Amino acid sequence: MEYFQQFANALTQGCSYALIALGYTMVYGVLRLINFAHGDLYMLGAYIGLFLARWTGAFALAQDNHPVPVAMTVFIFVGAMVGSALVGLVIERIAYRPLRNAPRLTALITAIGVSLLLEYGG
Repeated sequence: MEYFQQFANALTQGCSYALIALGYTMVYGVLRLINFAHGDLYMLGAYIGLFLARWTGAFALAQDNHPVPVAMTVFIFVGAMVGSALVGLVIERIAYRPLRNAPRLTALITAIGVSLLLEYGG
């Protein structure tokens, strides 16, 4: 039984890595920019989901081994996605758009700065 749990854990962690890697690849393929803040936006989405779960009471339900309603779960996931998308949009408008025609090194340094801002802000 423990084997199946470890297999599920490994599959979940591998899917998370694949999702982040796919995002890096897509952003670099379209913008030719390595967005170091991509993984940090992923982290921010997880925090938004956690705060929404606490706000809706789903976290307390799960801790008490009660089933969480499907509508509440969908709300938390959609809220985390929308929140992450809005933060990504703000970052793109403020940090990356003014540097479209700047040298690549400038955009790369900005991406590292945004990543550090999100990491230490989190």
